[in-house]
Amino acid sequence: MLSGHYWAGLAATAERGLLDFLTIDDTLMPQPGRGERIDPRRLAGRADAVLVAARIAPLTRHIGLVPVATVTHTEPFHVSKSIATLDYVSHGRAGWQARVSVTTHEAALFGRRSVNPEELFDEARDCVEVVRRLWDSWEDDAVIRDVATGRYVDRDKLHYIDFTGKYFSVKGPSITPRPPQGQPVVAALAHATPAYEFAAASADVVFITPTDEASLESILSEIPASRLKVFADLVVSFHGDNDFRSDALVFTGSATDLVDMLLDWQRLGIDGARLRPAVSATDLAVIVDQVVPMLQGAGRFRACYRAGETLRERLGLPVTPNRYTAVTQ
Repeated sequence: MLSGHYWAGLAATAERGLLDFLTIDDTLMPQPGRGERIDPRRLAGRADAVLVAARIAPLTRHIGLVPVATVTHTEPFHVSKSIATLDYVSHGRAGWQARVSVTTHEAALFGRRSVNPEELFDEARDCVEVVRRLWDSWEDDAVIRDVATGRYVDRDKLHYIDFTGKYFSVKGPSITPRPPQGQPVVAALAHATPAYEFAAASADVVFITPTDEASLESILSEIPASRLKVFADLVVSFHGDNDFRSDALVFTGSATDLVDMLLDWQRLGIDGARLRPAVSATDLAVIVDQVVPMLQGAGRFRACYRAGETLRERLGLPVTPNRYTAVTQ
């Protein structure tokens, strides 16, 4: 799992299946879950998700890349330039799943401060806001390369963001020009009301964790009205192994059963589903070779990628005007 070849192989399989995007998990702990102690019987160690996505990007052409970057204990300036860089490397296919860190032992890794759980999502909202402002701090045509005047950049089109809040005070501008998408796709995983509210306020895509139709309808009723794209989050195991630690439903049925459930859930209002293979080496291939063709046969899945399509375009998200360009006109 620490090899670039491993991730490149998964990405190639996912792209062969015409999937919207590939998410790359990350936390501040070496194993899944929030436990402080390392279980010697389980796989341990992880690579940085954003760097993994940057490794994959040149080896793929179409699939979106959505790494996790934790907002708690991480400066928004660093997140901003990392995701902007990924958007350049991937030619407009970058996203970012914003995640909070809730435990004191994760805070102790940084040795800076304790965590107040009641403030986590307030801080996360401010962090995403700073990141979005930094993405806008260069206008799209700020780089002019004017040989006649000897100017590479139009300084009037770089903007101080001058953000001052309870958690951050950031002047800006970014060191990275505005990303090709303007605003790369921001995603959030949500299990409860505070996370739903955070997603509605700050994200473009929310991953929710229903377990059946009733819970799906209940969750959809809780999500504040917004332009959010709602994706059901499922762990998929086609080999009957349900010993998977997750807040999401662990689906252990057949490919046909999964397709029937996804079509039913789509009729109830979801925009899509994030299918997380329980075992990437085997379950991803079933998704690509069995689930996708059945969805295509039902007229619910693309037959090919559109050339040059950004991730925002693929998900039907609107173009985002630069907030600072409007100020200067």
